[in-house]
Amino acid sequence: MQRFAGLFLATVAAIAAAWWWLGRSVTMPAGMADPGRIQCMSYAPFRADQTPIIETTHVEPWQIEEDLTKLARVTDCVRTYSIRNGLDALPGIAERVGIKVIQGVWLSRDRERNRQEIDTAAALAKRYPSVVIAIVAGNEVLLRGELSAADLGAAIAALKAAVSVPVTYADVWEFWLRNRDLAQAVDFITVHILPYWEDFPIAADLAGAHVDEIRSGVAKSFPGKEVLIGEVGWPSAGRMREGALPSPANQARVLEEVMARARAGNYRVNLIEAFDQPWKRRLEGTVGGYWGLFSSVAREPKFTWGQPVSDHPLWWWQLAGGIALAAVTFAGVGAIRRRVLGKPALEDLPLRVSGAVALGALVAGIATPWAVANTAIESLGAGGWLVGSIFVAIAAAAPVAVSLNLARDAAIPTFARVLGPAARRSCTVMAWVSGVLLVATTVMAVETALGLVFDPRYRDFPFAPLTAAVVPFAVASFAGRRGSACRGMAETVAAVTLTGSAVYIVLNEGFANWQALWLAAALIALAVTLWRLRDGQST
Repeated sequence: MQRFAGLFLATVAAIAAAWWWLGRSVTMPAGMADPGRIQCMSYAPFRADQTPIIETTHVEPWQIEEDLTKLARVTDCVRTYSIRNGLDALPGIAERVGIKVIQGVWLSRDRERNRQEIDTAAALAKRYPSVVIAIVAGNEVLLRGELSAADLGAAIAALKAAVSVPVTYADVWEFWLRNRDLAQAVDFITVHILPYWEDFPIAADLAGAHVDEIRSGVAKSFPGKEVLIGEVGWPSAGRMREGALPSPANQARVLEEVMARARAGNYRVNLIEAFDQPWKRRLEGTVGGYWGLFSSVAREPKFTWGQPVSDHPLWWWQLAGGIALAAVTFAGVGAIRRRVLGKPALEDLPLRVSGAVALGALVAGIATPWAVANTAIESLGAGGWLVGSIFVAIAAAAPVAVSLNLARDAAIPTFARVLGPAARRSCTVMAWVSGVLLVATTVMAVETALGLVFDPRYRDFPFAPLTAAVVPFAVASFAGRRGSACRGMAETVAAVTLTGSAVYIVLNEGFANWQALWLAAALIALAVTLWRLRDGQST
């Protein structure tokens, strides 16, 4: 009993150490402190299910005023992108709140809509001359390929003829360098520099220097023109792109460094964006909805400038959940030994089995609470929540079921024994439950792997739930009893698919992407488990 209790205490200590490390606050580098007033921030008012993709969406003025009142605490300026969906009321509200506006004009292939946008923006600039300080005629329309440079130039000319405020155009920096003649049409140049979205993604610790270098290069290419960084930011959640990791701490670090460099270099920046925009997740995956300095639901800042930031601020609760899951696993094994097998002592449990139980509980105690947190962030719509909930349920159930099966010295049944006719299911209930969980884990893993092979750009890496589900089976395949018959065809096909997918994912995502590496390792571990699975009678 002492050995088993010792393993439990060691497991709890390891879970506690892991969550302390994950939840620790990250100190911002020296020289990064409260920037004072933020120069300007991109603002879109959409909350919850509101989306500009649906043209009938209309945001009420009270909602905009509520947001601008909060933003007025930290900035004197907002940048908008359109006058539709109720945003034509924004300059009037901004005048009452005391915020300046860089007014956006959305240009597209729809020429009639372009005319309406230009006319409305011009009217707003004339009506609120002390509020509208500039107009952005088009946002990344060249990047989207919806207008030619010549047509865009004509739209800019039409707008300049109608207003007295400066007019600019905004696009990613590469498209300004490809369309240099366009600089003659605008009063100043507005570039978007988003290190996370670069063709070769930039890690957070290098992002500030990258932004500064690109802005400097663009300024040298257009002497005599001011260069405004119209969008610069970092996501607080979502999938990695090579070494670029979205996280609260990295978001704080990048934004603070960019602001510090802007002050030192005396140039203007507009941070993207004020509030998280959930609707962008349907276009850009999870990461699209988490670029805000303010959260979408609470509408409050995600971090305090200059202060340490934790990537897992609720880690105490996650630690408690992990310890509870480990306790359930160990208690279940003890109950099986005492009540089912009639063995009151646990000392005769082979070390390889008790060690396997401890390892499964340890991994589950770390990975399952992490999976719960990620599911809350990554799930979108009923389908997303269903898939995420299934993954978490498997992650929580697998270590318990496999440990109980190990305590009975029973082999994990093959797919054929689990899914075949009832007459073939000559295994214990717990063995059958373990087999069902292994089938479910395999199905989820294959779906995840193939998605990351054929449509990877916006997909997340569910490394946490997959790890919690796979490790108990992988350990049991070496520590527990195995059948002696032939390997099943389904297991073979799944193992080969998972292995090939894991190799492709690593090569496609790059060795700097630890989320991809972790997920690929879990896929390989599952493939090995399936390869070792054999049919045979369970006792």
